[in-house]
Amino acid sequence: MVRFHFTAEDLARTRVVAVPHSLWEIASSLHRFQTRKGRWAFAEWHRTASARLHGTELGRAVRNVLLPLFPRASYFPDFLTPTEGSEGLGHGLEAVLATPPAQVTREITLLSAAAGAPDWAPQLAGAELRGQVVELLRAYYQAVITPYEERMRECLEAERVRHARTLLDHGVEGLLGSLTPAVRWRHPVLEFDGGTERDVQLNGRGLLLVPSYFCWGTPVALVDPGLPPVLMYPLHHEPATAHNVVEDRTGPPLAALLGHTRSVILRATATGATTTEAARYAGVSAGTATHHTTVLRDTGLITSHRRANTVLHTLTPLGASLLRRERGRNTSP
Repeated sequence: MVRFHFTAEDLARTRVVAVPHSLWEIASSLHRFQTRKGRWAFAEWHRTASARLHGTELGRAVRNVLLPLFPRASYFPDFLTPTEGSEGLGHGLEAVLATPPAQVTREITLLSAAAGAPDWAPQLAGAELRGQVVELLRAYYQAVITPYEERMRECLEAERVRHARTLLDHGVEGLLGSLTPAVRWRHPVLEFDGGTERDVQLNGRGLLLVPSYFCWGTPVALVDPGLPPVLMYPLHHEPATAHNVVEDRTGPPLAALLGHTRSVILRATATGATTTEAARYAGVSAGTATHHTTVLRDTGLITSHRRANTVLHTLTPLGASLLRRERGRNTSP
């Protein structure tokens, strides 16, 4: 059981990452190769990633170097997922390189005790081997995660919209109580099962929430209490269906958007809208709104995420671009 203890200052300083955290996504994606749990949610990614790595030098390096460093176990080194990863891959990898050697040595010792570390792992305290691992992380990210960046951003943006609505309606405690079923809010403690038994005193530092596309099931937190507090938790994944498949977005399906009702519903999703809200906004029944959101989703203009009995619709980058062009035409002299 991991427990985060909040003060009033911590509630005020809790925030959600604005873009996918590159290093946490690397860690979580490597875990997907080590278990079949939740495999259905990542079937397309797992198939394409495995094909790109199979029989390649990168694939061998992933198997022999990265998987041992990121075991799907009770612990893997904190220095591999620095907070700076929320600013982009480059910033995150620079932070890995800048980790003090004493911290690296300490965390590799913990890895050895928890899951077993490779014989070469202590050499990561030195700059040469750590630099090689950083370049391997960069190559892995570019090969198997970069093609999914747009989808990851769509899911994260939908999550941020959901949190914004919850925050306005129910405050920070409402937000903390609705992260995921695996996390429980019991004022003033946020807790989840998993990892080593520990209590984290936030002491006014706040908590960085990291919704992860590739995480499945159990949230993860850093072990070192001296590091900036982070909670990485899974984004919801729906079963793979036709609308999850990336297809050509420039053909006939886009023409189905032409029409007043769908245009109104598309504009409603700019700030996030449930099916009921979209129906009310467009003046149609919920069933009719569902039909239109399905068309918008199939043409890649919105993304939909289910939470309990509610489906929240938000714009994709393509949908947002379409609206921006529409606004530009409407405001042109």
